[in-house]
Amino acid sequence: MVAVACSSGAGDADPGTPGPEDPSGETDSGDDDGDNGADPAPDEPETSEDSRNVGVESGVPDGSLLFDQDELHTFEISLSEENLAIIDADPSAEEYVEGEVTFGGETRTVGIRYKGSIGAWVNCLEGTQISGGIQSIFNPSGAKVCTKLSIKVKINWQNADDEWHGQRKFQFHSMNLDQTQMHDRLGYWLFAEMGVPAPRATHARIMLNGEFLGLFSLVEQIDGRFTRQNFEDGTGNLYKEVWPLDGEGRPVSVGAYEAGLKTNENDDPSFALVQEFAEAITDPNADAAAVVADWMDVEETLAYFAVERTIRHDDSLSHWRCFGPCTTHNFFVYEDPSNERFHVIPWDLDNSFQTIRSAGFNAILEVADDFGETSGDCEPFNYLGSMQRSAACDPIIGAVATYTDEYRAVLDEFLAGPFSVERTDEVLDRWTAQIAEATAEAAATHDDALPVAVWEAGVAALREDLETARANAAG
Repeated sequence: MVAVACSSGAGDADPGTPGPEDPSGETDSGDDDGDNGADPAPDEPETSEDSRNVGVESGVPDGSLLFDQDELHTFEISLSEENLAIIDADPSAEEYVEGEVTFGGETRTVGIRYKGSIGAWVNCLEGTQISGGIQSIFNPSGAKVCTKLSIKVKINWQNADDEWHGQRKFQFHSMNLDQTQMHDRLGYWLFAEMGVPAPRATHARIMLNGEFLGLFSLVEQIDGRFTRQNFEDGTGNLYKEVWPLDGEGRPVSVGAYEAGLKTNENDDPSFALVQEFAEAITDPNADAAAVVADWMDVEETLAYFAVERTIRHDDSLSHWRCFGPCTTHNFFVYEDPSNERFHVIPWDLDNSFQTIRSAGFNAILEVADDFGETSGDCEPFNYLGSMQRSAACDPIIGAVATYTDEYRAVLDEFLAGPFSVERTDEVLDRWTAQIAEATAEAAATHDDALPVAVWEAGVAALREDLETARANAAG
Protein backbone atom coordinates (compact mmCIF):
# COMPACT_ATOMS: atom_id res chain seq x y z
CA MET A 1 0.00 0.00 0.00
CA VAL A 2 0.95 3.64 -0.41
CA ALA A 3 0.59 5.75 2.68
CA VAL A 4 0.86 9.50 2.40
CA ALA A 5 0.85 11.43 5.65
CA CYS A 6 0.90 15.19 5.85
CA SER A 7 1.76 17.32 8.83
CA SER A 8 2.50 21.00 9.31
CA GLY A 9 6.21 21.57 8.93
CA ALA A 10 8.67 24.17 10.00
CA GLY A 11 7.50 27.10 7.91
CA ASP A 12 9.00 30.39 8.97
CA ALA A 13 6.53 32.89 7.60
CA ASP A 14 3.74 33.35 5.10
CA PRO A 15 4.40 34.75 2.19
CA GLY A 16 -1.79 20.83 -21.87
CA THR A 17 -0.10 17.92 -22.89
CA PRO A 18 2.72 19.18 -25.02
CA GLY A 19 3.38 17.39 -28.24
CA PRO A 20 6.75 16.06 -29.37
CA GLU A 21 7.71 19.58 -30.39
CA ASP A 22 7.61 20.75 -26.76
CA PRO A 23 10.34 19.18 -24.64
CA SER A 24 10.15 21.98 -22.13
CA GLY A 25 7.37 21.76 -19.65
CA GLU A 26 6.04 19.72 -16.81
CA THR A 27 2.48 19.55 -18.06
CA ASP A 28 0.73 16.39 -17.03
CA SER A 29 -0.14 14.18 -19.96
CA GLY A 30 -2.71 12.14 -18.12
CA ASP A 31 -6.06 12.74 -16.41
CA ASP A 32 -5.16 16.05 -14.91
CA ASP A 33 -8.57 17.55 -14.59
CA GLY A 34 -12.10 16.27 -14.80
CA ASP A 35 -11.31 12.57 -14.39
CA ASN A 36 -11.75 11.88 -18.07
CA GLY A 37 -9.13 9.38 -19.10
CA ALA A 38 -8.46 8.48 -15.47
CA ASP A 39 -7.56 5.09 -14.14
CA PRO A 40 -10.52 4.62 -11.79
CA ALA A 41 -10.58 2.21 -8.92
CA PRO A 42 -11.67 -1.26 -10.05
CA ASP A 43 -15.33 -1.33 -11.15
CA GLU A 44 -15.74 2.38 -10.32
CA PRO A 45 -18.13 4.12 -12.72
CA GLU A 46 -16.87 7.42 -13.99
CA THR A 47 -19.28 10.32 -13.44
CA SER A 48 -19.16 13.89 -14.65
CA GLU A 49 -17.29 16.34 -12.48
CA ASP A 50 -20.15 18.83 -12.52
CA SER A 51 -22.92 16.31 -11.87
CA ARG A 52 -21.49 15.52 -8.43
CA ASN A 53 -22.09 17.19 -5.13
CA VAL A 54 -19.26 19.34 -3.83
CA GLY A 55 -19.61 18.03 -0.27
CA VAL A 56 -16.39 17.51 1.66
CA GLU A 57 -16.34 14.85 4.34
CA SER A 58 -13.52 16.43 6.30
CA GLY A 59 -10.85 19.07 6.13
CA VAL A 60 -11.24 22.65 4.95
CA PRO A 61 -13.65 22.68 1.97
CA ASP A 62 -11.96 25.53 0.13
CA GLY A 63 -8.42 24.13 0.46
CA SER A 64 -7.15 27.10 2.47
CA LEU A 65 -5.32 24.83 4.90
CA LEU A 66 -3.71 22.83 2.12
CA PHE A 67 -2.49 25.99 0.40
CA ASP A 68 -1.72 27.88 3.60
CA GLN A 69 1.14 30.25 2.79
CA ASP A 70 2.24 30.35 6.44
CA GLU A 71 3.25 26.70 6.74
CA LEU A 72 5.51 24.29 4.91
CA HIS A 73 3.58 21.02 5.08
CA THR A 74 5.22 17.61 5.01
CA PHE A 75 3.62 14.75 3.08
CA GLU A 76 4.81 11.30 4.09
CA ILE A 77 4.55 8.70 1.35
CA SER A 78 4.94 4.97 1.96
CA LEU A 79 4.90 2.42 -0.82
CA SER A 80 5.13 -1.33 -0.73
CA GLU A 81 8.07 -2.74 -2.65
CA GLU A 82 5.64 -4.01 -5.26
CA ASN A 83 3.92 -0.66 -5.85
CA LEU A 84 7.17 1.27 -5.81
CA ALA A 85 8.60 -1.12 -8.41
CA ILE A 86 5.54 -0.67 -10.63
CA ILE A 87 5.72 3.10 -10.87
CA ASP A 88 9.53 3.29 -10.84
CA ALA A 89 9.82 0.82 -13.72
CA ASP A 90 8.07 3.12 -16.19
CA PRO A 91 7.07 6.56 -14.83
CA SER A 92 6.04 7.82 -18.28
CA ALA A 93 3.23 5.25 -18.30
CA GLU A 94 1.64 7.42 -15.59
CA GLU A 95 -0.06 4.38 -14.10
CA TYR A 96 -1.78 4.74 -10.73
CA VAL A 97 -1.18 2.31 -7.91
CA GLU A 98 -3.40 2.15 -4.85
CA GLY A 99 -2.25 3.81 -1.68
CA GLU A 100 -3.19 5.73 1.42
CA VAL A 101 -2.94 9.39 2.41
CA THR A 102 -2.77 10.54 6.01
CA PHE A 103 -3.25 14.21 6.81
CA GLY A 104 -3.78 15.56 10.29
CA GLY A 105 -4.29 12.07 11.66
CA GLU A 106 -6.85 11.05 9.02
CA THR A 107 -6.06 8.32 6.50
CA ARG A 108 -7.55 7.78 3.05
CA THR A 109 -7.08 5.28 0.28
CA VAL A 110 -5.82 7.00 -2.89
CA GLY A 111 -4.26 6.43 -6.27
CA ILE A 112 -0.71 7.64 -6.84
CA ARG A 113 1.50 7.96 -9.91
CA TYR A 114 4.28 10.00 -11.43
CA LYS A 115 3.41 12.79 -13.85
CA GLY A 116 5.31 14.80 -16.40
CA SER A 117 5.97 15.63 -20.04
CA ILE A 118 8.82 15.37 -22.52
CA GLY A 119 11.06 17.91 -20.80
CA ALA A 120 10.31 16.64 -17.32
CA TRP A 121 11.51 13.15 -18.23
CA VAL A 122 14.83 14.16 -19.84
CA ASN A 123 17.73 12.53 -17.98
CA CYS A 124 15.27 11.21 -15.40
CA LEU A 125 14.34 8.00 -17.25
CA GLU A 126 16.79 5.38 -18.48
CA GLY A 127 15.45 5.64 -22.03
CA THR A 128 15.44 9.44 -22.11
CA GLN A 129 19.05 10.52 -21.92
CA ILE A 130 20.46 13.48 -23.80
CA SER A 131 23.38 11.24 -24.74
CA GLY A 132 20.91 9.00 -26.54
CA GLY A 133 20.11 11.70 -29.09
CA ILE A 134 17.02 13.66 -29.96
CA GLN A 135 14.91 10.57 -30.72
CA SER A 136 15.25 9.27 -27.17
CA ILE A 137 14.21 12.64 -25.74
CA PHE A 138 10.99 12.70 -27.77
CA ASN A 139 10.10 9.12 -26.82
CA PRO A 140 10.34 8.95 -23.02
CA SER A 141 10.67 5.46 -21.63
CA GLY A 142 12.50 3.38 -19.10
CA ALA A 143 12.98 3.26 -15.37
CA LYS A 144 13.25 6.20 -13.01
CA VAL A 145 16.82 7.42 -12.43
CA CYS A 146 16.20 10.84 -10.79
CA THR A 147 15.43 11.13 -7.11
CA LYS A 148 12.49 13.47 -7.76
CA LEU A 149 9.72 13.17 -10.31
CA SER A 150 6.43 15.03 -10.18
CA ILE A 151 3.70 13.13 -8.37
CA LYS A 152 -0.08 13.06 -8.61
CA VAL A 153 -2.27 11.76 -5.79
CA LYS A 154 -5.86 10.89 -6.72
CA ILE A 155 -8.11 11.50 -3.72
CA ASN A 156 -11.24 10.19 -5.46
CA TRP A 157 -9.61 6.87 -6.23
CA GLN A 158 -12.29 4.69 -4.61
CA ASN A 159 -15.29 6.98 -4.96
CA ALA A 160 -15.71 9.57 -7.71
CA ASP A 161 -17.45 11.91 -5.24
CA ASP A 162 -14.59 12.05 -2.74
CA GLU A 163 -12.91 15.35 -1.98
CA TRP A 164 -10.45 16.23 0.73
CA HIS A 165 -9.63 19.78 1.72
CA GLY A 166 -11.62 20.83 -1.32
CA GLN A 167 -9.44 18.81 -3.70
CA ARG A 168 -9.89 15.66 -5.73
CA LYS A 169 -6.23 15.42 -6.64
CA PHE A 170 -2.96 16.65 -5.13
CA GLN A 171 -0.25 17.68 -7.59
CA PHE A 172 3.37 17.83 -6.50
CA HIS A 173 5.73 19.30 -9.11
CA SER A 174 9.38 18.28 -8.87
CA MET A 175 10.77 21.70 -9.94
CA ASN A 176 13.68 19.84 -11.53
CA LEU A 177 13.86 22.51 -14.26
CA ASP A 178 13.69 25.44 -11.85
CA GLN A 179 16.83 26.35 -9.91
CA THR A 180 14.98 29.14 -8.12
CA GLN A 181 12.22 26.80 -6.86
CA MET A 182 9.93 29.83 -7.18
CA HIS A 183 8.50 29.83 -10.70
CA ASP A 184 5.21 28.09 -9.92
CA ARG A 185 4.49 29.83 -6.66
CA LEU A 186 5.50 33.33 -7.74
CA GLY A 187 3.93 33.14 -11.18
CA TYR A 188 0.52 31.94 -10.05
CA TRP A 189 0.57 34.46 -7.19
CA LEU A 190 1.19 37.29 -9.66
CA PHE A 191 -1.68 36.19 -11.90
CA ALA A 192 -4.05 35.90 -8.94
CA GLU A 193 -3.04 39.29 -7.56
CA MET A 194 -4.09 40.82 -10.88
CA GLY A 195 -7.51 39.20 -10.74
CA VAL A 196 -6.78 36.39 -13.21
CA PRO A 197 -8.31 33.04 -12.20
CA ALA A 198 -5.26 30.92 -11.41
CA PRO A 199 -4.45 27.83 -9.36
CA ARG A 200 -3.01 28.29 -5.90
CA ALA A 201 0.53 27.08 -5.25
CA THR A 202 2.88 26.63 -2.35
CA HIS A 203 5.81 24.40 -1.37
CA ALA A 204 5.72 21.00 0.28
CA ARG A 205 8.20 18.54 1.79
CA ILE A 206 7.73 14.92 0.76
CA MET A 207 8.94 11.86 2.63
CA LEU A 208 9.16 8.48 0.92
CA ASN A 209 9.24 5.35 3.07
CA GLY A 210 10.48 7.37 6.02
CA GLU A 211 13.23 9.16 4.09
CA PHE A 212 13.21 12.73 2.82
CA LEU A 213 12.53 12.79 -0.91
CA GLY A 214 12.79 16.53 -1.43
CA LEU A 215 11.01 19.84 -1.82
CA PHE A 216 8.15 20.09 -4.31
CA SER A 217 5.65 22.72 -5.39
CA LEU A 218 2.06 21.89 -4.58
CA VAL A 219 -0.16 23.25 -7.36
CA GLU A 220 -3.94 23.33 -7.25
CA GLN A 221 -5.79 21.08 -9.67
CA ILE A 222 -7.79 22.85 -12.38
CA ASP A 223 -11.09 20.98 -12.66
CA GLY A 224 -14.81 21.39 -12.06
CA ARG A 225 -14.18 21.97 -8.38
CA PHE A 226 -11.84 24.82 -9.35
CA THR A 227 -14.43 26.40 -11.63
CA ARG A 228 -17.13 26.22 -8.98
CA GLN A 229 -14.86 27.95 -6.51
CA ASN A 230 -13.56 30.64 -8.87
CA PHE A 231 -16.59 31.60 -10.97
CA GLU A 232 -20.10 32.71 -10.12
CA ASP A 233 -21.45 29.89 -12.25
CA GLY A 234 -18.90 27.08 -12.21
CA THR A 235 -21.01 24.50 -14.01
CA GLY A 236 -19.81 25.34 -17.50
CA ASN A 237 -17.36 23.68 -19.85
CA LEU A 238 -13.66 23.72 -19.00
CA TYR A 239 -11.22 23.06 -21.84
CA LYS A 240 -7.54 22.27 -21.65
CA GLU A 241 -5.40 23.66 -24.48
CA VAL A 242 -8.34 24.18 -26.83
CA TRP A 243 -8.53 27.65 -28.35
CA PRO A 244 -11.70 28.51 -30.32
CA LEU A 245 -9.63 29.09 -33.47
CA ASP A 246 -6.88 27.04 -35.08
CA GLY A 247 -3.47 28.22 -36.28
CA GLU A 248 -4.99 29.63 -39.45
CA GLY A 249 -7.72 31.56 -37.65
CA ARG A 250 -10.55 29.13 -38.42
CA PRO A 251 -13.07 27.76 -35.90
CA VAL A 252 -11.88 24.42 -34.54
CA SER A 253 -13.91 21.24 -34.84
CA VAL A 254 -16.34 19.84 -32.30
CA GLY A 255 -13.91 16.96 -31.94
CA ALA A 256 -11.27 19.34 -30.58
CA TYR A 257 -13.66 20.54 -27.88
CA GLU A 258 -14.60 16.98 -27.01
CA ALA A 259 -10.93 15.97 -26.72
CA GLY A 260 -10.03 18.92 -24.49
CA LEU A 261 -13.14 18.95 -22.31
CA LYS A 262 -12.40 18.56 -18.59
CA THR A 263 -15.90 18.97 -17.13
CA ASN A 264 -19.39 17.78 -18.12
CA GLU A 265 -17.85 15.00 -20.20
CA ASN A 266 -20.66 12.55 -19.53
CA ASP A 267 -23.54 15.03 -19.51
CA ASP A 268 -24.06 15.31 -23.27
CA PRO A 269 -22.25 18.68 -23.31
CA SER A 270 -23.14 21.42 -25.72
CA PHE A 271 -20.45 23.40 -27.51
CA ALA A 272 -22.88 25.96 -28.88
CA LEU A 273 -21.47 28.89 -26.87
CA VAL A 274 -17.86 28.52 -27.94
CA GLN A 275 -18.91 27.81 -31.51
CA GLU A 276 -20.97 31.01 -31.54
CA PHE A 277 -17.99 32.95 -30.21
CA ALA A 278 -15.73 31.50 -32.89
CA GLU A 279 -18.23 32.33 -35.64
CA ALA A 280 -18.71 35.87 -34.34
CA ILE A 281 -14.99 36.70 -34.17
CA THR A 282 -14.36 35.32 -37.68
CA ASP A 283 -17.26 37.18 -39.29
CA PRO A 284 -15.48 39.46 -41.81
CA ASN A 285 -18.07 42.19 -41.23
CA ALA A 286 -17.76 42.17 -37.44
CA ASP A 287 -15.98 44.64 -35.19
CA ALA A 288 -13.53 42.20 -33.63
CA ALA A 289 -12.82 44.38 -30.59
CA ALA A 290 -16.55 44.66 -29.89
CA VAL A 291 -16.96 40.89 -30.27
CA VAL A 292 -14.23 40.32 -27.68
CA ALA A 293 -15.96 42.75 -25.33
CA ASP A 294 -19.18 40.78 -25.76
CA TRP A 295 -17.60 37.40 -25.04
CA MET A 296 -14.69 38.04 -22.67
CA ASP A 297 -13.86 40.12 -19.61
CA VAL A 298 -11.51 42.48 -21.42
CA GLU A 299 -9.74 43.79 -18.32
CA GLU A 300 -9.18 40.28 -16.95
CA THR A 301 -7.88 39.07 -20.30
CA LEU A 302 -5.55 42.06 -20.61
CA ALA A 303 -4.30 41.30 -17.09
CA TYR A 304 -3.59 37.73 -18.17
CA PHE A 305 -1.42 38.92 -21.05
CA ALA A 306 0.22 41.68 -18.99
CA VAL A 307 1.45 39.10 -16.47
CA GLU A 308 2.20 36.40 -19.04
CA ARG A 309 4.36 38.61 -21.20
CA THR A 310 6.09 40.45 -18.35
CA ILE A 311 7.25 37.26 -16.60
CA ARG A 312 8.04 35.68 -19.98
CA HIS A 313 5.70 32.75 -19.61
CA ASP A 314 6.71 31.92 -23.15
CA ASP A 315 5.62 28.28 -23.02
CA SER A 316 2.04 29.52 -23.20
CA LEU A 317 -0.99 30.73 -25.12
CA SER A 318 1.23 33.37 -26.76
CA HIS A 319 3.52 30.74 -28.29
CA TRP A 320 2.08 29.30 -31.50
CA ARG A 321 4.60 26.65 -32.55
CA CYS A 322 4.46 25.48 -36.14
CA PHE A 323 5.74 21.93 -36.39
CA GLY A 324 3.16 21.25 -39.06
CA PRO A 325 -0.07 23.07 -38.11
CA CYS A 326 0.55 25.95 -35.69
CA THR A 327 -0.71 25.12 -32.20
CA THR A 328 -0.58 26.64 -28.73
CA HIS A 329 -0.61 25.11 -25.25
CA ASN A 330 -0.37 25.42 -21.45
CA PHE A 331 -3.66 27.16 -20.71
CA PHE A 332 -7.27 26.37 -19.87
CA VAL A 333 -10.39 28.12 -21.14
CA TYR A 334 -13.56 28.25 -19.07
CA GLU A 335 -16.94 29.26 -20.49
CA ASP A 336 -19.39 30.65 -17.96
CA PRO A 337 -22.86 29.58 -19.12
CA SER A 338 -24.72 32.27 -17.17
CA ASN A 339 -23.03 35.40 -18.46
CA GLU A 340 -21.61 33.78 -21.62
CA ARG A 341 -18.05 34.89 -20.94
CA PHE A 342 -14.81 33.05 -21.70
CA HIS A 343 -11.88 33.12 -19.26
CA VAL A 344 -8.23 32.17 -19.79
CA ILE A 345 -6.52 30.26 -16.95
CA PRO A 346 -2.69 30.03 -16.91
CA TRP A 347 -0.95 26.69 -16.55
CA ASP A 348 2.51 25.08 -16.36
CA LEU A 349 4.71 27.97 -15.23
CA ASP A 350 7.92 26.05 -14.48
CA ASN A 351 9.72 27.71 -17.42
CA SER A 352 8.44 31.22 -16.71
CA PHE A 353 10.98 33.98 -15.99
CA GLN A 354 13.76 32.03 -17.75
CA THR A 355 13.88 33.91 -21.03
CA ILE A 356 14.02 37.33 -19.37
CA ARG A 357 17.75 36.71 -19.02
CA SER A 358 18.37 34.44 -22.00
CA ALA A 359 16.37 36.24 -24.69
CA GLY A 360 17.49 35.15 -28.13
CA PHE A 361 18.87 31.77 -27.10
CA ASN A 362 15.99 29.30 -26.55
CA ALA A 363 14.22 28.20 -29.70
CA ILE A 364 11.90 25.84 -27.83
CA LEU A 365 10.59 28.37 -25.32
CA GLU A 366 10.85 31.89 -26.64
CA VAL A 367 8.12 34.03 -28.14
CA ALA A 368 9.59 36.38 -30.72
CA ASP A 369 7.02 39.18 -30.56
CA ASP A 370 5.94 41.59 -27.89
CA PHE A 371 2.23 41.57 -27.06
CA GLY A 372 0.22 42.71 -30.09
CA GLU A 373 3.14 42.60 -32.53
CA THR A 374 3.12 40.49 -35.68
CA SER A 375 5.93 39.13 -37.83
CA GLY A 376 6.23 37.34 -41.14
CA ASP A 377 2.98 38.75 -42.56
CA CYS A 378 1.19 36.36 -40.21
CA GLU A 379 2.79 33.35 -41.86
CA PRO A 380 4.96 30.90 -39.88
CA PHE A 381 8.47 32.32 -39.56
CA ASN A 382 11.82 31.00 -38.42
CA TYR A 383 12.95 32.21 -35.01
CA LEU A 384 16.15 30.75 -33.54
CA GLY A 385 15.80 27.77 -35.83
CA SER A 386 12.23 26.96 -34.81
CA MET A 387 9.03 27.89 -36.62
CA GLN A 388 6.34 29.96 -34.91
CA ARG A 389 3.44 32.24 -35.80
CA SER A 390 2.66 35.57 -34.14
CA ALA A 391 -0.02 35.23 -31.47
CA ALA A 392 -1.64 38.52 -32.51
CA CYS A 393 -2.39 36.97 -35.90
CA ASP A 394 -5.04 34.96 -34.10
CA PRO A 395 -8.29 36.97 -34.48
CA ILE A 396 -9.16 36.76 -30.78
CA ILE A 397 -5.73 37.67 -29.40
CA GLY A 398 -5.32 40.28 -32.12
CA ALA A 399 -8.61 41.89 -31.14
CA VAL A 400 -7.65 41.88 -27.46
CA ALA A 401 -4.38 43.57 -28.38
CA THR A 402 -6.22 46.49 -30.01
CA TYR A 403 -7.13 47.70 -26.51
CA THR A 404 -3.76 49.45 -26.34
CA ASP A 405 -4.61 52.17 -23.82
CA GLU A 406 -6.39 49.73 -21.56
CA TYR A 407 -3.48 47.30 -21.78
CA ARG A 408 -1.04 50.05 -20.83
CA ALA A 409 -3.18 50.94 -17.83
CA VAL A 410 -3.35 47.31 -16.67
CA LEU A 411 0.38 46.87 -17.19
CA ASP A 412 1.14 50.03 -15.18
CA GLU A 413 -1.13 48.74 -12.40
CA PHE A 414 0.82 45.48 -12.41
CA LEU A 415 4.18 47.23 -12.28
CA ALA A 416 3.13 49.53 -9.45
CA GLY A 417 1.36 46.80 -7.52
CA PRO A 418 2.12 43.06 -7.38
CA PHE A 419 5.21 43.32 -9.59
CA SER A 420 6.79 46.22 -7.71
CA VAL A 421 10.18 45.70 -6.09
CA GLU A 422 8.62 46.03 -2.65
CA ARG A 423 5.97 43.36 -3.22
CA THR A 424 8.13 40.78 -5.00
CA ASP A 425 11.04 41.22 -2.59
CA GLU A 426 8.67 40.81 0.33
CA VAL A 427 7.19 37.51 -0.87
CA LEU A 428 10.54 36.14 -2.04
CA ASP A 429 12.10 36.97 1.33
CA ARG A 430 9.37 35.11 3.17
CA TRP A 431 9.24 32.14 0.85
CA THR A 432 13.01 31.63 0.69
CA ALA A 433 13.15 31.69 4.49
CA GLN A 434 10.35 29.14 4.57
CA ILE A 435 12.07 26.61 2.27
CA ALA A 436 15.75 27.20 3.10
CA GLU A 437 16.00 24.39 5.63
CA ALA A 438 14.26 21.89 3.35
CA THR A 439 16.50 22.88 0.43
CA ALA A 440 19.59 22.29 2.56
CA GLU A 441 18.16 19.00 3.81
CA ALA A 442 17.60 17.77 0.26
CA ALA A 443 21.12 18.78 -0.81
CA ALA A 444 22.58 16.91 2.15
CA THR A 445 20.49 13.82 1.44
CA HIS A 446 20.67 13.28 -2.33
CA ASP A 447 23.55 13.62 -4.77
CA ASP A 448 21.28 14.88 -7.53
CA ALA A 449 19.45 17.46 -5.39
CA LEU A 450 19.73 21.17 -6.06
CA PRO A 451 22.86 22.49 -4.28
CA VAL A 452 22.15 25.26 -1.81
CA ALA A 453 24.64 27.61 -3.44
CA VAL A 454 23.04 27.06 -6.84
CA TRP A 455 19.59 27.71 -5.40
CA GLU A 456 20.74 30.89 -3.65
CA ALA A 457 22.38 32.11 -6.86
CA GLY A 458 19.20 31.25 -8.76
CA VAL A 459 17.01 33.29 -6.43
CA ALA A 460 19.45 36.21 -6.60
CA ALA A 461 19.41 36.02 -10.41
CA LEU A 462 15.62 35.88 -10.35
CA ARG A 463 15.50 39.15 -8.43
CA GLU A 464 17.74 40.73 -11.08
CA ASP A 465 15.56 39.28 -13.82
CA LEU A 466 12.47 40.80 -12.24
CA GLU A 467 14.16 44.20 -12.34
CA THR A 468 15.00 43.67 -16.01
CA ALA A 469 11.41 42.67 -16.67
CA ARG A 470 10.16 45.83 -14.96
CA ALA A 471 12.42 47.98 -17.12
CA ASN A 472 11.32 46.14 -20.27
CA ALA A 473 7.64 46.52 -19.40
CA ALA A 474 8.00 50.17 -18.45
CA GLY A 475 9.30 50.82 -21.95
